[in-house]
Amino acid sequence: MMMLASQSAAFAPAMVPRVAPRAATPVMETVGDLEALEEDAGVPFLGFWDPLGFTKLDLYDFGESGSIGWLRHAELKHGRVAMAGFVGFCVHANGIVFPWAITGGPLSDGETTMFADISAAGGPCDQWDAVPSAGKLQILLTIALLEIVGETATPHYTKGGKPGFYPSLKEYKNIPHPIPFELVDPFGLANFDGMDEATKAKKRQIEINNGRLAMIGIFGLISASKGLIVPGLDSLGLPQYDGEVMAFFSSGDAGLPFVSQMLEGYTLF
Repeated sequence: MMMLASQSAAFAPAMVPRVAPRAATPVMETVGDLEALEEDAGVPFLGFWDPLGFTKLDLYDFGESGSIGWLRHAELKHGRVAMAGFVGFCVHANGIVFPWAITGGPLSDGETTMFADISAAGGPCDQWDAVPSAGKLQILLTIALLEIVGETATPHYTKGGKPGFYPSLKEYKNIPHPIPFELVDPFGLANFDGMDEATKAKKRQIEINNGRLAMIGIFGLISASKGLIVPGLDSLGLPQYDGEVMAFFSSGDAGLPFVSQMLEGYTLF
C-alpha cells in the first residue's frame, strides 16, 4: 500500500515561477493560457509542448476550453497519485512497514496477517499482489468514493472550474460515516485560507512540476523492476517483478468474480 504524501521536497524546482493569480470566478482556459503557464513554469528550454496535439481535440464535445480543463485536471490528479506512488515505492522497497496487523487479531477467527508479512513478499509490486483481496476491494471502493466527491465540485473543471480543485470531504453530505480529515490537507497545516492568490498560484505551479517529475520517476522505478534499461535506476538492484503491473488484481485474487477470466485473457498475449 502506498504512503500518501502531498509533496516531495526532492522534486522542488530550482526557479520560482511567475504565475498570474487565477480569478475566483470561472475562467475558461485557452491554448494561449497554457503557453503562458508553461513559459512561467521554471523549466529551462522546454516551454509549451504538445507533440500529439491533445489541446486541439474536442474531448466529449467539451469544446476547446472544456477539453483543456479536462486535460489539466487529469494531469494534476495523475501527478498527485504519482507523488504518493513514488514515495510509497521508495518506502516499501526499503522494507519500512507499520508494526501492526493488516488483518486478523483478537476479534477475528482468521489468520493474522502482519504488514511485515506483506513486505516479505518481495519488491513493492509483489507486495501489492500480496495484499488480501478484501484490502484491495476497500482501496478500490475508496477510490470510487473520492472520484464521486471530486466530480461534485462547482463549477466543474470542464466548465470554467479550477483544475485540480477538490471539495471538502468533511462537508460532503453523502458519505456513509463522518470523515475527520480533508484529502488535500488532512491536518490543516497548509493554511490555504491565509495565503494570497500569488502564493497559491506559485504553489500550484510547483505542484505541476513535482507531479510531472513524479510520473516519470514512478514509471522509471516500475520499468526497472520489470528488467528494462532505465539509466540511473536499473543499477539500483530493485527486486524484479514478473507479474502484470497494470492489473489491479492478480492470481491471489482469483476467488473474486471475473478475475480468473481476466487472468486467462492476459496469458493469451
